[in-house]
Amino acid sequence: MSAPLPPPEFSRLIDLRQVTDAPFVLEPDAAERRKLAGRFGISAVDALRAEVKLVREGDKVSASGRLVADIVQACAISGEDFPVHIDEPIALRFVPPGHHAPDEELEIGADECDEIEFEGLTIDIGEAVAQTLALAIDPFAEGPEAERARIEHNLAGDPSSGPFAALAALKQKD
Repeated sequence: MSAPLPPPEFSRLIDLRQVTDAPFVLEPDAAERRKLAGRFGISAVDALRAEVKLVREGDKVSASGRLVADIVQACAISGEDFPVHIDEPIALRFVPPGHHAPDEELEIGADECDEIEFEGLTIDIGEAVAQTLALAIDPFAEGPEAERARIEHNLAGDPSSGPFAALAALKQKD
């Protein structure tokens, strides 16, 4: 028997029978922001605010809006913390399980929204916002000290002597 999953760090269950035209405003408290930072492997989530409008479309629910956050993360080069501002659109669709045929191929364009399966009469818009934030965090973001760290640790180096130098030489022969 497997252990039950822990609850999400930022859960906001919405009963679909209570959906109106009014947007939902979601802002995690300090403890939730701290847990989200731990989950995403960043130093801090200083602020997070999402405004989401839900629209029922039969057994599906579209969610659209905007997420704005201020986070602190480590530079991918220097390792030093630096602040990052995130401003992302939210475009999601909550769908019942099995709404696609098992062998059906899906083609989703860049302008189409992500789908999240749900059962029953509730959706967790807080977890959906948390996932949107996770996707918006650049794991290779470089802070203001990145160039100094490259020079200090000789990471800027000559591209002709790096691991792809042999490939570059082959390409030049063509």
